[in-house]
Amino acid sequence: MTAPVFVVDEVPGGPRFVLDGPEGRHAVSVKRLRTGEEVVLTDGRGRWAEGVVAAAEGKDRLVVADLHAVHEEPVPAPRITVVQALPKGDRGELAVETMSETGVDAIVPWAASRCVTQWRGERGAKALGKWRATAREAGKQSRRVRFAEVADAMTGKQVAAFLAKAEFAAVLHEDRGHAAEPLATVDLPATGEIVLVVGPEGGVSPEELEMFTGAGAVVCRLGRSVLRTSTAGTAAVALLLGRTGRWS
Repeated sequence: MTAPVFVVDEVPGGPRFVLDGPEGRHAVSVKRLRTGEEVVLTDGRGRWAEGVVAAAEGKDRLVVADLHAVHEEPVPAPRITVVQALPKGDRGELAVETMSETGVDAIVPWAASRCVTQWRGERGAKALGKWRATAREAGKQSRRVRFAEVADAMTGKQVAAFLAKAEFAAVLHEDRGHAAEPLATVDLPATGEIVLVVGPEGGVSPEELEMFTGAGAVVCRLGRSVLRTSTAGTAAVALLLGRTGRWS
C-alpha cells in the first residue's frame, strides 16, 4: 500500500519537519502512525516529498525525518475539466469526491437553468467551501499530490466563454434525438484542455445546448444507459483517462 498523504502549506526540503495542527492530529490520533512508517507531504499543487516517521508526540505532532528531495509532478496532458451542474442535496459533494478520486483536474460548479439547487449569498459560499474541502480530502485519500481544483460557480454565459477556449469541449447529452457522437470514439487532443459539461437531473435546456454548441462544444453520449448527474462526470472522466493514455 502506498504511503498516506498529508497536506502542508509548503513542502519542506528537509531533513526534518514537524507536522502539527489538524493534519498532525489526523496522522497521530486517527491514522496512529508509528516510528518507521513512510509518509508523503504535499502542497496539493504538484510538489511533494517522501519521509519517514521519526516520532509521534502527544496527540497532534508527527516528527518526519529523511526528507531529502522535493519532487514536482508534471501538469497532466491533456488536462480534464468537468463543468458540473449543481445536484440536489449532498450529491454534489459525492460527484466531487468520486471525480477527484478518479483523477479529474478541475471542477466548475454550474448553476444550470434546470437546477433545483441554486447557490446564492452565504449559502452558496458555504456550499462552494464544502466542494473544495471534499476535493482536498478526496485527493489525500486517493494519494494524489496535485488535487482537483474547484473553481467559482459559473453562469451559462460564463460556461460558454470557458468552452470556447478549450482544445476540446463536449456536452454530455442523453437525448437520442440529437446527433450525439459517442464519447468513446470522438477525436481527442493530445494536449491542451478537455472540458466536459454535465447537465442537471432535468437535462441541459435547448437554449443552453445551443449556446454551448455555438461556443464550439460537440454533443456526446456515454452509452445506452442514462446516468445521474452525480455519476455521469465520474464515468466520463474514467473513459477519457483511459483513452488519453493517462491511465496506463
